[in-house]
Amino acid sequence: MSKVTVVGAGNVGATCAENVARAEFCNEVILVDIKPNFAEGKALDQWETSPVNYFDTRIVGVTNDYARTAGSDVVVITSGLPRKPGMSRDDLIKVNAGIVKSVTEQIIAHSPDCIIVVVSNPLDVMTYQSYVTSKFPSHRVVGMAGVLDTARYRSFLAMELNVSPKDIQAVLMGGHGDTMVPLPRYTTVAGIPVTEFLDDATLEAIIDRTKNGGGEIVNLLGTSGWYAPGAAAAQMVEAIMKDSKRIFPCCAYLTGQYGINDLYLGVPCKLGRGGVEEILELKLNNEEMALLKESADAVRSVADALKAMEI
Repeated sequence: MSKVTVVGAGNVGATCAENVARAEFCNEVILVDIKPNFAEGKALDQWETSPVNYFDTRIVGVTNDYARTAGSDVVVITSGLPRKPGMSRDDLIKVNAGIVKSVTEQIIAHSPDCIIVVVSNPLDVMTYQSYVTSKFPSHRVVGMAGVLDTARYRSFLAMELNVSPKDIQAVLMGGHGDTMVPLPRYTTVAGIPVTEFLDDATLEAIIDRTKNGGGEIVNLLGTSGWYAPGAAAAQMVEAIMKDSKRIFPCCAYLTGQYGINDLYLGVPCKLGRGGVEEILELKLNNEEMALLKESADAVRSVADALKAMEI
């Protein structure tokens, strides 16, 4: 029986679980939370939509019962302190690293062969924390950032151009945050370069909005968004479970690609049953490579801070 576990029944985790269940590519979704009865209530509410939304993937909620997650094919970690207005992702590092470490330890005890998808912030270093804790091969621990960031980028382009977002493809690299690197040269509308439609100033404004997309939601809601992050994580899970070889920008462990070593960073990846089955190396120009290295330096500074904490 195929099984997906989502740890953290907050807004992002619950949205991810619902998207996974409705897509019907596994038999069971286990939703785990530390708060008594919280995951149980979310899961029951979602299961009661099954006759309406017409799916039969079972959703089960549990409180800290990791034994119930045993044999999971994919585990999504969304646990952690949410970002508040005025709080940077880096502010979250110490408390969330402890949470991710604890969750990872409990997950691998019951699902030693799973693929781990990390959503907790600060994303790049939380993915590294899970990798170090799990001692899994790096291709089995991947972070969700680029799928969300490119979705925001593509949705903003669709609004500006008044076209369907289905026809927009884009690549975005680097850290999940202000130093992310959208690549207009690899952005197309129905196969046509986006530069055929938009001038540099308009495109740059959309890129800036993308870089601050998470902050824009925080300022509007008072907390992080959840519909887009939850859907993005579910899309990654689907690609892994179906072994569909989708090409997504993901937070993956670099071992020399793009001249970067020992760092989790957003790069184009092929996702399949083995997790990150290939990291694609694009032929970046000098400007793009400089931006990527700048982003990598910013992520490494946070990773170094995490290492110094010896969590």
